[in-house]
Amino acid sequence: MHLFYTPDIDPAAQQYLLNEEESKHCARVLRLEKGAELQLIDGKGGLYTAKIVDPHPKKTLLQIISVTNDFNKRNHYLHIAIAPTKNIERVEWFLEKATEIGIDEISFIICRRSERKDVKLERLNKVVTSAVKQSLKAFHPILNEPVTFSRLLAKPFEGQKFIAHCEKTDKIDLQSALIPKGRNLILIGPEGDFTPEEIDEALQNDFKAITLGESRLRTETAALEACFEVNFLNRVG
Repeated sequence: MHLFYTPDIDPAAQQYLLNEEESKHCARVLRLEKGAELQLIDGKGGLYTAKIVDPHPKKTLLQIISVTNDFNKRNHYLHIAIAPTKNIERVEWFLEKATEIGIDEISFIICRRSERKDVKLERLNKVVTSAVKQSLKAFHPILNEPVTFSRLLAKPFEGQKFIAHCEKTDKIDLQSALIPKGRNLILIGPEGDFTPEEIDEALQNDFKAITLGESRLRTETAALEACFEVNFLNRVG
């Protein structure tokens, strides 16, 4: 069944009008006709089944048939803060795969060794939305504007906080540290890693130092590995 992203839908609505872009996709590209059924997701956990009343190419009218709340809601919350890579396509790859696996929030942190200082959230949000639809996720991950490393540390977060780095200091593996079914924030640094000063600053702000294995991973690979581990440990935990 075809899936559409409709973040402005009212959970109590009996009818819904697709915007012009989605209407064109519905009526012109997919050529769906009156009476055809499709699904909508609002990005906040709602999965809707709807029927086409009028397949207009600019304002397709739908009749809502049923609503499922908290569709496939996971038993934990994962927030990854990552230093954006110089090649933005690697960031897009991470966002796509992390969304498919399961992630709730992504922040972009500017570190002392960062090669990129800014990102275009509009483009990245489109990548995430596409992955949400591809993987049938009713929850749309939150993308935050880039912030400095210190500012990110200063933001309150209720849950476990980790920093993954490659310095030869005391670290524990994520499997040993993670408390299942909780809230988790994981910091992933730039290609040159966090500086020793940044690591110390994180530890002073109640972050725990973790390792993601023996291999030295690229930034986006490390972030995806952390995403996979958290989801896996919460499935078996």
